[in-house]
Amino acid sequence: MEKFISEAECRERYYTSGDMPVIIDAHSHLWLWQHTVVNGKRIEQLPNGRSSFMGTEVQMMNPWMQDNHNSAEKFLANMDFAQVGGAVVTQEFIDGLQNDYLEYVGRRWPDRFFVFGMCEFRKPGFLIEAQVLLRRGFKGIKIPAARLVDEHINIRFDSEEFMQMFHLMEDNNMVLAIELGEGTSQTDQLETVIKECPTLKIVLGHFCMVNRKDWQKQMALCAYDNVYTDMGGITWLFNDEYYPYPSAIDAVKEAAGLVGMDKILWGSDYPRTISNITYRQSYDWILKSTELTDTEKRMILGNNARALYGFDKIPTLPYVPSMSE
Repeated sequence: MEKFISEAECRERYYTSGDMPVIIDAHSHLWLWQHTVVNGKRIEQLPNGRSSFMGTEVQMMNPWMQDNHNSAEKFLANMDFAQVGGAVVTQEFIDGLQNDYLEYVGRRWPDRFFVFGMCEFRKPGFLIEAQVLLRRGFKGIKIPAARLVDEHINIRFDSEEFMQMFHLMEDNNMVLAIELGEGTSQTDQLETVIKECPTLKIVLGHFCMVNRKDWQKQMALCAYDNVYTDMGGITWLFNDEYYPYPSAIDAVKEAAGLVGMDKILWGSDYPRTISNITYRQSYDWILKSTELTDTEKRMILGNNARALYGFDKIPTLPYVPSMSE
């Protein structure tokens, strides 16, 4: 049996049939200005969607995004065309702190976006920042934990100030998004947090680096009741294989065997992953799979994220044919 159905069959079965699953992107990024320093290396936007990224010029987003404004309006246009009803907007040190813009986005489009705040975790005093984020209405905080360890710094997130922040988040029903270093380098720290705060909802980003060494041990943390994982960047992890990523389907099935399909949330890592595929292609390889049931597809693509993040008013979006059809 073929591993994927055709584009035409996918269109007929899902996009135009009225039986399209709820689609929620559980891992995306937005910014109006990208200008920061990480590990002593600059990250600055350049024209035509490019960035100077730690000494290398890269295509950070689509080249038609000439003003380099990775705005909510542009994302919504992509979401509407791809029939993606809602999106979770996370943060990363490489984009700089985006709290001001994301607060605006969350208030302007509350039915379409769940936005994460972020603190400057690389120096003491971030607990006060977290308290301010809570007062500003943020319902989640993001920690790019993999970037807390390098040749210059080694910051543990099971320290006293972090634990105070986690208890604050748990008491206020906030969500923690966190990306660990590859393998087991930080799993012991996160397990300490999980046990200390058993009702704090935690989402591990980048699908626990699913094709890297010892990813299963990181994924195993999602067996705890309050821990989930999003698939943000999975098309980057399997980029060498390229669309439609047959090995990614194998990884999804293996991860589900470890922790259950109800712990897995699809995410695109928009806009970084769509400079060489379309936004719809960042998820349609799941819809086209013949190795996942319709129930499993619906769980991964939207139902799990809807339950976790509380999306309850996202629109039903019609299929709009492209000029090339």
